[in-house]
Amino acid sequence: MNLQNEAPNAITIEFPLRGEWAVPNTPGTKIPSHGTDLLGQTYAFDFVQKDWTKKGEHFYTCGKLKYFFLGATLNENICRGQNIYAPCDGKVVRAEDGHFERKVVHPVLDFFSSLKVGTFVKASNLQPLLGNNIILECENNGTKFYAFFAHLQKGSVKISLGDTVLRGQILGQVGNSGNSTAAHLHFHLMNSTDFLITKGIPCNFSRYEVFDGNSWQTVTNGVPKSADRIRYLP
Repeated sequence: MNLQNEAPNAITIEFPLRGEWAVPNTPGTKIPSHGTDLLGQTYAFDFVQKDWTKKGEHFYTCGKLKYFFLGATLNENICRGQNIYAPCDGKVVRAEDGHFERKVVHPVLDFFSSLKVGTFVKASNLQPLLGNNIILECENNGTKFYAFFAHLQKGSVKISLGDTVLRGQILGQVGNSGNSTAAHLHFHLMNSTDFLITKGIPCNFSRYEVFDGNSWQTVTNGVPKSADRIRYLP
């Protein structure tokens, strides 16, 4: 299977995670993928792991009743703690760590928390939105672009400002910091580190696999859709 990204000026990079993933928000299904162009999110992805043996968005290991009534603890979020890898060579121009993660994921509490953060966050301090986050400065045919990773696990960031990193190097781990309603990785490319003016940049993933219901099919230079069950095994 060979799917090409139809967006103009798309940059091809390696998939930033390992193993199986779902993509509830992706430009492969909708643009802008998060319903806004703000903060460079036009072509942003959200990656989460879930229990594919159950119907619905089972991103937690506890029972459905516990999740809806008591919430799921961070340790019950399937993908929390999964490694995040550099999708290309680059230089670390932002590395924020030490910000807390809510200890329990609960649909009602998370809704009101997101509403509060979205309403009162200040342009001068976006940390309540971004949580622990990283920006890599990378290059494509002589043009700089920036890879952004958000909501990382507290204490997991493994690189520092100014570091040079290589493709495939571990950057940190998936978490639930910032404006996050479950442990997941928010990832996108953009043309500036200034969130107030930056524009999103489309990207292809050089290789991954999609499960077609019977077997895994290889995709090259593709963009996953929200219904896809994907995996990347280097």
